[in-house]
Amino acid sequence: MAVKSELRQLEQEMDAAQCYEEWLTAAGAHDALTGKAEWRQEELSELYDHAQIRYRLDRLRKFRRQKDWTGLLYALNEGIHGNMGGMGNSVLYRQAKSGTKVLVEQYIQEIDEALRLLAELPDDVIPTQQKLDFFYRSNVCYGRSALMLSGGGVLGFVHVGVVTELLRHGLLPRVVSGSSAGSIVAAALAAYTDEEMMQLDLIALMESGGADTKGLVRQWLSGAGSRFTAEDTEKLIESTIPDLTFGEAYAKTGRQVSITVAPAEPHQRSRLLNAVSSPNVYLRSAAMASCAIPGVFPAVMLQAKNEKGERQPYLPARRWVDGSVADDLPAKRLSRLFSTNHYIVSMVNPIARAFLPRDDKVRPLRQAATSLGMGIGREMLNFYRGVAKKYGEHWPKFNMMMHGVHALLDQEYSGDINIVPKFRFQNPLNLISQPSEQELRLLVREGERATYSRVESVRRCTQISRTLEEILHRFEHGDLRPAPGTYRRPKSSRRRPPPTASQKKAMKADRASKAGKSDPAPGAQSPRRMTRAAGVATKIKVA
Repeated sequence: MAVKSELRQLEQEMDAAQCYEEWLTAAGAHDALTGKAEWRQEELSELYDHAQIRYRLDRLRKFRRQKDWTGLLYALNEGIHGNMGGMGNSVLYRQAKSGTKVLVEQYIQEIDEALRLLAELPDDVIPTQQKLDFFYRSNVCYGRSALMLSGGGVLGFVHVGVVTELLRHGLLPRVVSGSSAGSIVAAALAAYTDEEMMQLDLIALMESGGADTKGLVRQWLSGAGSRFTAEDTEKLIESTIPDLTFGEAYAKTGRQVSITVAPAEPHQRSRLLNAVSSPNVYLRSAAMASCAIPGVFPAVMLQAKNEKGERQPYLPARRWVDGSVADDLPAKRLSRLFSTNHYIVSMVNPIARAFLPRDDKVRPLRQAATSLGMGIGREMLNFYRGVAKKYGEHWPKFNMMMHGVHALLDQEYSGDINIVPKFRFQNPLNLISQPSEQELRLLVREGERATYSRVESVRRCTQISRTLEEILHRFEHGDLRPAPGTYRRPKSSRRRPPPTASQKKAMKADRASKAGKSDPAPGAQSPRRMTRAAGVATKIKVA
């Protein structure tokens, strides 16, 4: 009984921790009492291939000790990926509170140090070209991490705490996506640098954005009185987000931020707006569209900057609504655009917590029942969406609740690392209640506390990818940049592969066949010009 009482006391201390260091101290004591500290030291486990990790760790250490740099490079070439021997298994990071297996941590740290050492070696030991080929190839193979911010109404302020804590530890990924409430925080990340974000107070900024926006937070979040209009929403976003396009924001911060919007018309596809797919679209416009809950706010027409620097409609024939309706967590699209394969999810949908995996193991029967229930609910809510398009404007509060349920059931809400706060609002209708400024700041603190238990897993699972990006940045722009003309850009650094020998042969035969045709009719192009045009068209097609 004394042990249980002490464990409860430590858990209360973790919940009340004012900083990560306080939380980690209590978590370490908790692991010592539960025996998880010993579990961390034990290499043997069925959760991962401990023998392979130990073998590779000893091998890397041997090459470093013997200063066998060629052998070290070859050993690293054998495979650098986040799930070597199952070490990326999320269960490994949910056993102990203060970390995972020490063997896994040592192996990741050894790879990190080996990569940095190889990057610093003189050219006469390992040529620059060989190092560039290796680091670019490793970066592609290992992949990148992305932070995805879900929708959730008032609870979107939890994202602020999550982002703040990740920034504090230098763990915020460069790739970020947001939808609905998460789109505002994502847009802020796109427009503000790390230093600005650490000093930024979004709640105070919303409240003091000018005479027209004074008190908008309370009005926006309340369901009492007159309903919050689209004009009010636009003023709120203008007081928070600078007037920048996605392209301009990327040039300032270097973050690859995406905002999801869904089409208001049938037979259309949702879009992921970012500096790659829509560089001229304004951040404010995208966030406004992603917050337009169907049946509550009217659909939004996106705005973009033209070649003269003037504001004009973007796809004027289309209107867009809340991004969480179609693609709240756009993992597949982020993977295609930014080569991401590891996802950190900040989930603030209050209903989603019942469906996300907990820290303990999910029972098969419960998992099957959950899948069946979600399938039935998904079909019912698809029918409701059609009704809401016709009569939704008469049921704003009911629509907000049903919208949250639909966004949950119609999509996959899980990532490699899930940050799920302990919500204070269990009833979805409370999402449109009138919280005070103190309650909003408590939500931000809740986001910070929810991140404490995931800091170590984020640190370890993203350490190698962060190191690779840092090294490549030094080769491209920093102190490791080689002299011009002494290297070539590795093929693995290109987004699309060049044409193969067979493709080049086929293109050459195609040009020859077109050039061998009969003389053109009067007024037509000459064979030589036709051949050149065909070659240009072929290059465009290949690109």
